Amino acid sequence: MHRRDVLVAWAFVIGLWCAIIFVALATWNLAPNSTARMLLLIGGAVVLIFNTAAILAMLRHYREDRDFMYGLDIKYLDEARGRRG
Repeated sequence: MHRRDVLVAWAFVIGLWCAIIFVALATWNLAPNSTARMLLLIGGAVVLIFNTAAILAMLRHYREDRDFMYGLDIKYLDEARGRRG
């Protein structure tokens, strides 16, 4: 379970980077001047940096608390299976 969650988090980060880069390239000519382009690039970079840092922090905490979080999931999944028969 932990490995899948880590892969999904990394897929989200990669998808976000691809989306922001695509939007920057697709809208480059829509910006009225170089100052506006620079502000848009800086804004996109800030979004990418903070979101990537947040996901990395989340993954670090997942690693630290993995036994507690996934232990509860496994316990409740086992109980649910036991009730079903």
